[in-house]
Amino acid sequence: MERIRITGGRVLAGNIRPAAAKNSVLPLLAASLLCAKPCVLRGVPRLSDVDASLALLRAVGANPVRRGPDILLPPATVCGQVPPALAGAMRGSVFYLAPLLVRSGTVEMPLPGGCRLGPRPIDIHLAGLSAMGAQITESDTAVILRREGPLQGVDFTLRLPSVGATLTLLMAAACARGETVLRGAACEPEIADTAAFLRKAGACIEGAGTPVIRVRGTEGLLPGGGVHLPLPDRIAAATYAAAVAVAGGRITVTHCRPGHLAPFLRFLRTAGCEVAAGPESFSIARDPDTPLWGGADLRTGAWPDFATDTAPLAAAVLLQAKGESHIHDALFQNRFACAEGFAAMGADVRAEGRDLWIGGGAELHAARVTAPDLRGGAALVLAALAGRGTGSVMDSGHIRRGYEDLPADLAALGARCTYVKTLSDATIKTAPAVQMR
Repeated sequence: MERIRITGGRVLAGNIRPAAAKNSVLPLLAASLLCAKPCVLRGVPRLSDVDASLALLRAVGANPVRRGPDILLPPATVCGQVPPALAGAMRGSVFYLAPLLVRSGTVEMPLPGGCRLGPRPIDIHLAGLSAMGAQITESDTAVILRREGPLQGVDFTLRLPSVGATLTLLMAAACARGETVLRGAACEPEIADTAAFLRKAGACIEGAGTPVIRVRGTEGLLPGGGVHLPLPDRIAAATYAAAVAVAGGRITVTHCRPGHLAPFLRFLRTAGCEVAAGPESFSIARDPDTPLWGGADLRTGAWPDFATDTAPLAAAVLLQAKGESHIHDALFQNRFACAEGFAAMGADVRAEGRDLWIGGGAELHAARVTAPDLRGGAALVLAALAGRGTGSVMDSGHIRRGYEDLPADLAALGARCTYVKTLSDATIKTAPAVQMR
């Protein structure tokens, strides 16, 4: 078992470049199954979710090869049976529904896993695939899809702009017969990135990144392959920016599009940080002797609104800020499980379902806390940067799902932060969240 050890009180300085986005890499690995020629993904970080995706590809018959930071994805004959352990390891296993259905005609998949953020149904994925001609059998633990002949193009409206469902239906439509129109589609940058990859392989896609996507299918495998560099990870970039807001200092985040995290940068400006953005980089600064300003009332939503993955990061910033703040997460019912860890560090917080209330003005101190999920775990690491003394974030394997080595990234900017192996597998519980004063 690993933990992250953090000693607070160090200001940050330097330059940092985000790795390729996890939320692009995972669907791109699945989409490679639709290509008739070899594909290469450049600059892929060594994340536990990426490792699980590579294991899933091997389990269904593919042969991905990692060469340093790159992954070679040659064509292969695949089957549609996904092992339960791999499906349950990550939410990203859902991206294999459409590719395996196209390739093998039948796919049997246990319901996908991932962070425990509350219900994350796949009903939109299944409704769209059903409209394209898939026959679907569901149980409490698994789903089976079958097709007879090619999938059919369809005019389909998503009941809400689900990123996962948009990606699933985009991949299915690329290999369907005729034209597909997806209305009410998600508009996140990762949608356009996946579409760019599919176009390199021969797909005909228009409107990716807008609410209406049009796809003219190939009625089978895409004829090409190609080399693709996934877009930079906007959530990692937001994490580095939040670290400076919490700890103080000045950094520049390079090779990153500030427009992809514009709501978060606006929030940091409002909280009292200096933010200067260019086309492919931004800098952020805060004098550690200057207090942050709270009073925020943040609500997450679909792109281009405030991203749900940045909500715990914003919470870490607001713990010390002057004034009470509130964050509502519109997507997940248990986004703020990190509140227990914040409270153990001395923060004045109260979490109720989708809502987090923050009293502000906290004088944080070191504590042993437990990472409840990926982004909540990262937020606990950030909060510890401002704490007095040396603390630990336990069960830090969640954090490796989305950051190759977050402690090393922060240490390169001047933080005292590192991974440490522990001898005990016992979970160390944090104090319960306290009531706001």
